[in-house]
Amino acid sequence: MTAELVRGQNHPLSRSRVEIRVSAHTPVLALVSAGDDAGRLPGPEAVAHPGARALAGLEVPGELSGRHRFTVDLDSVGPAVHRVGLVLVLPPGGPVRFGAVPSPYVAVAEPEGAEIAGYTLTGLDSETAVVALELYRRQGAWKVRAVGQGYAAGLGALLADAGLPGPAAVALAAQVMATAPPEPVTSAPAAPAPATAVTSAPATAAEGATPTAPAPAAHAEAAPAASAEVVMPMAPEAAAPTSVEAVVPGAASAAEGAVPASAEATPTVPQGVRVSREVSPAPPAAQPPDPYVEAPGSASGDAPPTISYAHPRRRPTSAEPPEPGPQRAQAPGPGEPPRPVAGDAAGWSMEERLYNQVWGMFEDLARTVSAYRGAVEFADARMDRELGEALSDPRQRLGGSGDAARDAARERRDELVDRARAVLDRDLAQLVAETEVVEPALPAPYARWDSPVWHDGRAAALPEESPLALRLGDLHLPERPDLRIPMLMRLPLERGIWIDNGRTGSEAAMAMDTDRLRLAAMDMAVAHAVRLLAVHPGGRYAVHVIDAAGAGAASLAPLVRSGVLAEPPAAGPGGVTRTLAALTRRVDLVQMALRAGAPEDLPPDVDTAGQLLIVHDFPHGFDDRAVTQLRYLADEGPAVGVHLLMVADRDEASAYGPLLDPLWRSLMRLSPVPDSHLADPWVGHHWTFEPDLPPRGSQVLDRALDRIAAARRGPRP
Repeated sequence: MTAELVRGQNHPLSRSRVEIRVSAHTPVLALVSAGDDAGRLPGPEAVAHPGARALAGLEVPGELSGRHRFTVDLDSVGPAVHRVGLVLVLPPGGPVRFGAVPSPYVAVAEPEGAEIAGYTLTGLDSETAVVALELYRRQGAWKVRAVGQGYAAGLGALLADAGLPGPAAVALAAQVMATAPPEPVTSAPAAPAPATAVTSAPATAAEGATPTAPAPAAHAEAAPAASAEVVMPMAPEAAAPTSVEAVVPGAASAAEGAVPASAEATPTVPQGVRVSREVSPAPPAAQPPDPYVEAPGSASGDAPPTISYAHPRRRPTSAEPPEPGPQRAQAPGPGEPPRPVAGDAAGWSMEERLYNQVWGMFEDLARTVSAYRGAVEFADARMDRELGEALSDPRQRLGGSGDAARDAARERRDELVDRARAVLDRDLAQLVAETEVVEPALPAPYARWDSPVWHDGRAAALPEESPLALRLGDLHLPERPDLRIPMLMRLPLERGIWIDNGRTGSEAAMAMDTDRLRLAAMDMAVAHAVRLLAVHPGGRYAVHVIDAAGAGAASLAPLVRSGVLAEPPAAGPGGVTRTLAALTRRVDLVQMALRAGAPEDLPPDVDTAGQLLIVHDFPHGFDDRAVTQLRYLADEGPAVGVHLLMVADRDEASAYGPLLDPLWRSLMRLSPVPDSHLADPWVGHHWTFEPDLPPRGSQVLDRALDRIAAARRGPRP
């Protein structure tokens, strides 16, 4: 039975040798891309096209036609290939856009046999190139996903988005178009897409697909609801963040990227990519061993010092082998999924593998819930249509046949929903099992405060390397509230954090007493500061605090008592001015040193370690100059290691009007109480965010602060 997919949905493949079938109503080129775990192309040689038809395990058609068939042997594609994408391109001289022709239909089938899954590419308009579907590797097994991502700018834009440099993408696109042969005169007409592509709901639900309207694509052009901020994952080699308008809950930048969304309309969203599992990565290029001041080269330090606040890379040299990965678990029986294993994702280290695995779980949960919700919407819409048709006939309204038609429509609706729920429960059970093995294996930067890693001595000493990411809280959906996905933010922070202590942000905040809400927000900020200090090497991270009115003294007491702050909390307008002036000076000097390539000329009083500035009760104690400096630190600070964590109520700063809008948009909004203000970058679900706070009555923060203070008293690395 064929599973009819809609955009964004996936379906498991039970065999490794499959046949790709394309049925269009106009001649098209069929290309195949072979990407890594993040979907990136290593080079032009990773694209099969009429001028270079063969890749390992497949050979694309060499002709221009409305119908294509070719076989893919997934066992032969190679261990570095994790995503095999089918690309359809309109050739020159034909229709100028896919919207001018009937929707193409693509399918994955058994060789010379029945179709396994099909997808009708609806909703295309000005696009001339489209990624129709992709076969991707997940925990050692292959799945097919309906993508439907089109590009109005053509094949060159598609290839550039897949990771090829701009000139290489343009050159390859021109080569493909130039080598495309004309359509044979005797070519068979394109077969119409099967009628079941839209209406066969029972087959869809049975196979885990969801017959519904196309879901939003997981790319930057698909703007979700404006009330949520998108959380997006960022791979360790990801580039600097970009800005998008009208975002949804988010991470993406999941994390820079889990996945949270802000209540603001236009926050900055860190750039990210989806990471899949099980890969043997190629050795990385040489990178600095750690951010901040280093002397690369010989152990004697005879090389000139450098300063780097970029994301830490995998390993300092390409000669160092990757850490051994976990053993792949065997499936308990035929047709059953393999047992989950912690760290079975891509990565050069266990920490990186776990980070990627968490983001893979985030995407899997988003997509399986999307499939279920789409099936329910489809079932409801079909029932309404059938009821309308039954009641439109007066003879049925007056007789008993109308009641029978209504009962039959409701039964069909319930059957579809039950089948979709069964598929959802199956996927949720697999994710719960994976969470049960991944959560205990998370290192201190990713672990909850109640995790044994913070209590059994494993975090007794500060680390020697900077972490890849930091846990900010948990995310969950109403379909399974107990299934929590860690929200991980890449480090160093490329955008500031705003903990909203106002009562207008969410229903939970409105139901809480103002003083309790403000205390919870400041406790959350202190917990994040302690975690940042505890997961960085001793002396490599400094925390400053501005508490102009002294209202946060109770929450700040552990930091002050332990002596881990760079200086006592700044109070009053004078303290605000001094702290902002010192950090602004540091940003200016480090920027000039980097531009001049002379970090050795920095004054000795400039601390090149990472800096975190906690601002409490903004804008109390801030004049116009201080506000300008704060905006400057938010914009320019992250690039040179100065990061902002604000605890504030936006309404209290309303007197500044639109002057502060860029500041709020540049920060990722978090809430000290459960709040559905974040969204994922794939389908745009609103996720409930819950902060990760130390257990009530626990001494975990005090013990962590004692370790940090002891490391500060020792020699700085």
